[in-house]
Parts: sequence; C-alpha cells; structure tokens
Amino acid sequence: MRPTSFYPVVMTDNVATSAAFYVEHFDFRVLFDSDWYVHLQSSSNPAFNFAVLDKSHHTVPHAHRGQTGGLLLSFEVDDVDAEYDRLKAAGATVLQDIRDEDFGQRHFIVSDPNGTMIDVIKPIPPSAEFASQYAQDALPQ
Repeated sequence: MRPTSFYPVVMTDNVATSAAFYVEHFDFRVLFDSDWYVHLQSSSNPAFNFAVLDKSHHTVPHAHRGQTGGLLLSFEVDDVDAEYDRLKAAGATVLQDIRDEDFGQRHFIVSDPNGTMIDVIKPIPPSAEFASQYAQDALPQ
C-alpha cells in the first residue's frame, strides 16, 4: 500500500460539539461540514487532517457503531507549557497535569467532549535508561 493521506476519525454522538472543540482549541479549520461528518484540517499545516463522525451513521458497520474507545491522540508542539496554560485557562478537561517523563517527553493529557484523550507533547532528552531504546536518528535532543 502507498497511502496518499492518513488521518484519524473519531466517532461521536455530537458531531458539531466535537468539531467545534478541535477548531477552537487545536486550530483546525472545517473542510467539509455535515450533520454526520466534519472533516478538519490544521490551519498551520495542511498535512494534518482530522475528522469526527456520527457514531450511528449507516457508513459504520452496524456491529461497530458506538463511541470511540482505546484511543489517545498525540499532538507534538514546540511549547508544551504554553499550550498547557492556554488549554487550562480555556476550561479544557485536564486528565493529567504537565510533567516530564524519563522516556523523553514533557506532556499533559486533556479530554475532548467525547472523552477521547489528547496527549500534548514536547520531546525532551530521555534518561540514559531510555536513550538506548531509541533509534539513533530518532533520539530527542
């Protein structure tokens, strides 16, 4: 397979509220807007796309209609502290406060209106223990 695009689609029971959350807090713009599906694109980088879909829509196989589960969306940013302050001030639901991880991330986790977790990340140098687990060209500096 040679994909021409790849993007997550989160199923929800409230498409408009979910789409508005990502437009307001993550700077996406709407490319397609209907009552059952909204396709979003990053205002700063058109390579980043995201969509929300009505969980009961007929395009979803009947046995799989329902809330998205077991999903964690990750957004890597330049200034994770500023994003934490901005989202917290905007009233986003913070599930995990900002912290440094030995495996090489400074991050925090918020929730969208559906309960989907969003991990906002800034790579940082990992501890010696974790540095050996990185491919040499992938090691955060």
